[in-house]
Amino acid sequence: MAVHPTAIVDPSACIADSAEIGPYSIIGAEVEIGARTRLMAHLYIEGPTTIGADNIFYPYSTVGVAGQDLKYHGERAETRIGNRNKIREFVTIHRGTEGGGLLTSIGDDNLIMAYAHIAHDLRISNHTIIGLGAHFAGHVTIGDWAVVGPYAGVHQFCRVGAHAMIGPHSVITQDVMPFSMTVSEREVKTFGANRIGLERRGFPEATRDALHKAFRLLGQSGLNTSQALERIRAEIPSSPELDELLNFIESAPRGVIK
Repeated sequence: MAVHPTAIVDPSACIADSAEIGPYSIIGAEVEIGARTRLMAHLYIEGPTTIGADNIFYPYSTVGVAGQDLKYHGERAETRIGNRNKIREFVTIHRGTEGGGLLTSIGDDNLIMAYAHIAHDLRISNHTIIGLGAHFAGHVTIGDWAVVGPYAGVHQFCRVGAHAMIGPHSVITQDVMPFSMTVSEREVKTFGANRIGLERRGFPEATRDALHKAFRLLGQSGLNTSQALERIRAEIPSSPELDELLNFIESAPRGVIK
């Protein structure tokens, strides 16, 4: 493997032969790094941490360190990162805690931009974009293809649904519905379906129209959530995407943003 002479690698770390460890990086015990993953420079990684193949970590990020949770008392907890992720400068990724299943996980093909904070027990799925300086409290779940805008903040235990888009500087205190475009100004509002993103990802026009109608009933009809769900089921033909949206709303312990 290509290990710069200034890097410090614990003897118990398991590094693929084709991985690259850049200058002044520190790799701790129980760290596994997969094939062709590149650590550019000044990375600090603690174990137990598993990192897959073809990732690239830009300088000055930290991975697997203890989270900022006063209930954490040093119990063994993990960090898992999948394949083909891009982790930009000064990103902080904290390991899990007992209260969240002892695991922080990041899937595949994600872009995490500079200065983002990935707190303890986060679950980030696949193909997401986490914007510059976005911050998540612990126990947040991010669905596939979600986009979180720059400097957004997400409250602990919230969920961000698949294919959702959160606007810049938004403050998220409830679950963000899948397929939605959500922005907070003075208050947080959902502005409807994420139609452009859904079109780019190949969702048919009928699906986009159905979701658009569902969001109009949820947010602009004057109905409460239960009444809106009844109308949606009565007036809009069922589809996997619509079922996902409705199931998401009905399983939200903190409510959803409308």
